[in-house]
Amino acid sequence: MEYNTLGNTGLMVSRLCFGAMTFGNRFHNIGEVEQDLADRMVGRALDAGVNFFDTADVYSFGQSEEILGRALDKSGVSRDEVVLATKVRGAMSEEAQAGTADVNNVGLSRKHMIASCENSLRRLGTDYIDLYQIHSYDPVVPWEETLRALDDLVRQGKVRYVGCSNLAARHIVKANDLAGYGGLSPFVSLQAYYSLVGRDLEHELLPLCREEGLGVMVWSPLAGGFLTGKYRRDDGACADGGRRREFDFPPVDKEMGFDVVDALDAMAEDNGATIAQLSLAWLLHQRGVSAVIVGANKLEQLDDDLGAIEVKLTDDELERLDEVSQARTPYPQWMIQFTSGREERRSRVGLEREAELNPSVGAAR
Repeated sequence: MEYNTLGNTGLMVSRLCFGAMTFGNRFHNIGEVEQDLADRMVGRALDAGVNFFDTADVYSFGQSEEILGRALDKSGVSRDEVVLATKVRGAMSEEAQAGTADVNNVGLSRKHMIASCENSLRRLGTDYIDLYQIHSYDPVVPWEETLRALDDLVRQGKVRYVGCSNLAARHIVKANDLAGYGGLSPFVSLQAYYSLVGRDLEHELLPLCREEGLGVMVWSPLAGGFLTGKYRRDDGACADGGRRREFDFPPVDKEMGFDVVDALDAMAEDNGATIAQLSLAWLLHQRGVSAVIVGANKLEQLDDDLGAIEVKLTDDELERLDEVSQARTPYPQWMIQFTSGREERRSRVGLEREAELNPSVGAAR
């Protein structure tokens, strides 16, 4: 296993993070792993050197946290040897989800967050959470309220670091500016979707995280199973089978996606690797990525994912994958590239300056 600091913190995390979204049985037809299999999966991950585990309270309405907490306890590993991350924001009852009742059991209000943290601690069977992340933006609650509640949890010793997930660049900048002005705990990480068939992160969020020193944790690195090699252009499997049959998420431009799968397939034999391992390895080669979250509902899937850490892609292979997966550049990024390209010397100086200002998010990331 390889390890990395989480952004500009001193927290060392494994570059493959174990994601427990599949634990439980009440989450979008994804949750299907019960305790016995979860125990074996967590044990296998620990044996492979994984020290980073991620879940969320909303996964199967708390079942994922309970199952993960029990599995870690049964493993015999010391609590201080693992980095435990969970999230808050989602509706924690069917009534809150529907908005018909239990209306405070959702969101980023002080009331909900403090109660949710206490509940997560109980379900996980721990005294503290290493990384407590807001799961998405809440347009109802002022940032000051959310940030103060997070900071109070840190000061109380219940949370070590705070992070965010699924935010826009403007949300991160505003929140961390407010935290800086108020002497509050800032977001140290972003958990976001990123894959070979979903590279939107590169336009704003990934450069922001590199510049500001936030660690990046990648969710759904295989694009909801699309990049496992199971789905092919002519066999109809993408529409008729697997997880995407009832939960076609995250969205994928399938024509471009099939081109990517074909390119990966051509590389697989030369690398002695599977399509899934190559997809994960590509992410591990991207500068700014601290950890890639892998999850599974079968032990053999987890074993395959863990093998990605051994795959090293050549410059030619990285260039080929970059070409086949490149999406249209949106505005203003194409204008920035245009002006930077016309000012080659200034652009080079700017890149050198960025490397000097952010040595911890250099090429090794």
